[in-house]
Amino acid sequence: MASLFASSSNAAGVLEADLTAVEERLSALLDSNESQIGEICHYLVDGSGKRLRPTFIMLVYRACGGDDGARRDAVDAATALELIHSATLLHDDIIDAGVLRRGRPSAYARYGMAPTLVAGDYLFCRAFEICGRFDEPLVLTAARACIQLTEGEAMEGRLRFNAGASLDDYLAVITRKTASLFAAGGKVAADLAGAPPTLGDAMSRLGNAVGLAFQMVDDLLDILGPEEKIGKPVGSDLRAGIPSLPMVLAAEHNPGLRAMFRNGASHDDAVFRRALDLLRAPEVIERARAMAADQVQRARALLAELPPSAYRDRLSIVIDEQVRREV
Repeated sequence: MASLFASSSNAAGVLEADLTAVEERLSALLDSNESQIGEICHYLVDGSGKRLRPTFIMLVYRACGGDDGARRDAVDAATALELIHSATLLHDDIIDAGVLRRGRPSAYARYGMAPTLVAGDYLFCRAFEICGRFDEPLVLTAARACIQLTEGEAMEGRLRFNAGASLDDYLAVITRKTASLFAAGGKVAADLAGAPPTLGDAMSRLGNAVGLAFQMVDDLLDILGPEEKIGKPVGSDLRAGIPSLPMVLAAEHNPGLRAMFRNGASHDDAVFRRALDLLRAPEVIERARAMAADQVQRARALLAELPPSAYRDRLSIVIDEQVRREV
């Protein structure tokens, strides 16, 4: 439990060392005997992305009293979940025919569908290669998160261009597709730190709230842009027929927007621009931001379950930085 009493500067140093260890573990696991697989994996993962999930996991681990004794386990868990996340990005770009990822051509655009699909499968396998050395409960937590991810992806696909998609539908999708990995990360981190089951459950709920808020803000940034800051074309969800939060909220009382969405607003640039303007209505933006803020408040309440520490303070900052992003 000594880590709970670290000073703010010491905690920052410990976190930096933890994330460096994750980065090194990640990089080593991206290599393959088939050079193209390794090239695609490194192209996606190396030096890009926010590493929010590993940061969240390592901070929860430390905030729950985890010390250097089980650090390797926490680093491996963070690495495994980041590999799973990276695999879903490769598969998402195939499903969405996404040509940009993080401000540059996606792996799908650069390497094609089949190599990108295989690379995504490879990352999933690498993740469970790591998980295989853990006890059954941790493996089940990771596996259940993957099940939720795939079900969320399937549900989102079923709802594409569905103007009747409800707010409940939207929440069901993002709970599975985005929040599940955060929730799994919180639970695993607490368990590895030796926290009591009640705290582990609280950290799972914390991860769920963080994941929901993060996705809600992402949906807002998708329509607000600009492209050079969000790393993809503005309105990508609208063009792909994905019922994002702004779409679900704006379409509730706007039959015209529902018709545009149902008929594929991306087919006509003028219609697309009109639909995008409707999604940017101040009342839509305000309501979506309020929903994200509500999840932030839930997360803050759950942080109070943790004992005071520099790690808890840093976790609070990270949550605010990520879910209250402004462009």
